[in-house]
Amino acid sequence: MTRADPFGMNSDNASCLRASGLRKSYSGQEVVAGIDLELRPGECFGLLGPNGAGKTTTLRLCLGLIDPDGGRIEVLGLPVPERAREARRRVGVVPQADNLDPDFTVEENLLVYGRYFGLAAAEVRSRIPALLEFAGLGPRADSRIQTLSGGMKRRLTLARALINDPDLIFLDEPTTGLDPQARHLIWERLRRLLAQGKTIFLTTHFMDEAERLAHRLAILDRGRIIAQGAPRELIARHIEPQVVEVYGDGAGRWAREFGRARSVRCEQAGETVFCYARDAGPLVQNLDQQDALRYLHRQANLEDVFLKLTGRELRD
Repeated sequence: MTRADPFGMNSDNASCLRASGLRKSYSGQEVVAGIDLELRPGECFGLLGPNGAGKTTTLRLCLGLIDPDGGRIEVLGLPVPERAREARRRVGVVPQADNLDPDFTVEENLLVYGRYFGLAAAEVRSRIPALLEFAGLGPRADSRIQTLSGGMKRRLTLARALINDPDLIFLDEPTTGLDPQARHLIWERLRRLLAQGKTIFLTTHFMDEAERLAHRLAILDRGRIIAQGAPRELIARHIEPQVVEVYGDGAGRWAREFGRARSVRCEQAGETVFCYARDAGPLVQNLDQQDALRYLHRQANLEDVFLKLTGRELRD
């Protein structure tokens, strides 16, 4: 006989994380406004949104670090926040900002963190070499944190999140501030974790990161989920397949005169005009005759969807 869970589903269909009707307000302002989420075992689920959309608050709610004003949360079969401490023993967390202990070496940071999970020192020490190799920090075990580059610190923070061999890993903007080489290395490590069957909950501002890593994602804006699905599905559903970016002082005038005549949807941001089309051939042919204008012709991507749904205005 299967056991019914608080969400009305059988344990045979258990998810790694489920949230239903989740709400949280601060000073009378609703930051998370009734969202539903579900993470399937072995997938990377991305949560995208502008600054202030509620991404980090959602993660903190799911981790049981703050209490919801409404809704229900279940993490690895356990109700949160009621059994959040127990759930977190099977979870790894990479926060936005590095919070490594500067008084300890690389190895000591892993050792001390492992003890927080009640792991014996000998067991933690046995796991450290593989984690350092995973993070590309094998030769830096005795290094002080102050001597590490930003990319090394992020890789160490990721390795630290794995010290308890978690089933579910929360990554809150894991590659912010890193150079391209460091970002690509972390992406490769995350794909390796997914291949091992780990489940990842990722928040990010980088659309290419979400498009590369996430099996499914949700776009959050002003505390509400406004779109959800696989990256390619969202692109096909919400945006024209081809984009022409036009640069130069006369880009706006060209779009009004030529783009409008072709019934092409155009958006202007500064000196750049973005033209979205089913067939960009006529646009490109015309632009090839415009000496004063430059252009880039490309396929639509997740950033185009994100900007269409959340707008181009700056969020602080």
